[in-house]
Amino acid sequence: MHRRTFQGRPLARPTEDIEDQGLGFDLGTLMGRRRILAMFGVGAAAVGLAACGDSATGSNSTSSTATASAASTASGEIPEETAGPYPGDGSNGADVLEQSGIVRSDIRSSFGSASGTASGVPMTLELTIQDLANGGAPFAGTAVYVWHCDREGRYSMYSQGITAENYLRGVQIADASGKVRFTSIFPACYDGRWPHIHFEVYGAEADITDSTKAIATSQVALPKNTCETVYAETGYEASVTNLAKVSLDSDNVFGDDSGATQLGTVTGDVSAGYTVSLAVRIDTRTAAGGGGAAPGGGGPGGTPPTGQPPTS
Repeated sequence: MHRRTFQGRPLARPTEDIEDQGLGFDLGTLMGRRRILAMFGVGAAAVGLAACGDSATGSNSTSSTATASAASTASGEIPEETAGPYPGDGSNGADVLEQSGIVRSDIRSSFGSASGTASGVPMTLELTIQDLANGGAPFAGTAVYVWHCDREGRYSMYSQGITAENYLRGVQIADASGKVRFTSIFPACYDGRWPHIHFEVYGAEADITDSTKAIATSQVALPKNTCETVYAETGYEASVTNLAKVSLDSDNVFGDDSGATQLGTVTGDVSAGYTVSLAVRIDTRTAAGGGGAAPGGGGPGGTPPTGQPPTS
């Protein structure tokens, strides 16, 4: 008897429909499509980016988002994500990347004409950039821009009361092992989002003044148990309530795969501080397509949002 096939592969369940063939068959189909897209210079991550944008404007493209996320998870590539409405990279008003002094490791204090310092539980962020197009080798020389909210859930340069500050933003250049390290504070959990840290990766330091040259835009998710411990500390009171209302599964960024390749590994404690580590695998053969504003952001080049961060 001739066995039914799809795209040249025998069906795992010949008597059932294509969509009922099981996870293993679906992943095989997905990766096959990724290879085809790669031949035309289009990455699997790009397939789902429209879904991120649609979700941000109110329409639902869950299946497309899940497809892109599954492709990234299967390959180990970091998913492309929105930069949110507070990037500070020039794509939505404020541009810290044009300022002298942005390349620094300690991002707790503002620099230039600003003088504020963010308070909170100490945190060191370590990202190891890996080049999937080169067999996963260290991606030395890349410039990594990191930014996140403060203990109160505010973003410097945008949120009311700290528009003149530029703390919790900085760039580091990856060393020979592909690693960058930032000294910071543990960010808050604000209403509607899982605790996270934003980052963009550029091919070289010279590229950071043009946000369109980012080769990857994504976010680091922070583990729940560490968040709960930190948020018991003075100053993080609002985060306790906000964390109780969200989960990795319901988050509008990490929810499609529970942050499978974005969840940081944490060591340390409250008194000595925490170290958050993540391997960031980038495939330059696929199209970078993150960035842009998320819900309430006003869009690239639009009017910067004011007040407390929305769900983005």
